Amino acid sequence: MAELMSAGQAADAIDALFPPGPAWRSDGSLPQLYCQAWAEEVVRFCNRLSALLGECDPGTANELMPDWERVLGLPDECSVGAPSLEARRLAAAAKYTMTGGQSRGYFIGIAAQLGYPNATITEFHARRYGRARMGGRYGGWGWQFVWQLNLPASQVLPRKSGAPFGDRYQSWGDAQLECTINKLKPAHTRVFFSYGGV
Repeated sequence: MAELMSAGQAADAIDALFPPGPAWRSDGSLPQLYCQAWAEEVVRFCNRLSALLGECDPGTANELMPDWERVLGLPDECSVGAPSLEARRLAAAAKYTMTGGQSRGYFIGIAAQLGYPNATITEFHARRYGRARMGGRYGGWGWQFVWQLNLPASQVLPRKSGAPFGDRYQSWGDAQLECTINKLKPAHTRVFFSYGGV
């Protein structure tokens, strides 16, 4: 971080506050020594003030990062592992500036931020008399509140040779993504996650 002013500049600024005259301006005089001593404190104060301004933004905070995390509720139940300071800053800044939403684009954007840029959403609808088509999906009244986040099969793990008896043939899922989407989805909806059609 660059200094706002040097000790010499601060001493000159303090010296300019004294009245004119040889008693105040001669080198080595008591007022000049006071100016130099006060200048160091002024520089220290200005540097701390500059650092404090940087702490006002969670994306650049150092000393106040624990306070930002406490205020923003981080780490939350969707956080994974022990992130670096930079990852903590990014998470805090993202949550601080998050506006929320209920659109397809909003949830596709969240999936993209978490590593799924090609995610899509399928919305289900209840069948209604006069609107239903032959061969269309059949769903009762509750299906109008269900949607599905379609993700690539990158998280599908097949069973390995030599796996113990009782293990699944395939496992899939991304706990952080599912937790985040479930936390942000509209409360009256239910979301399913499809990993490559699974």
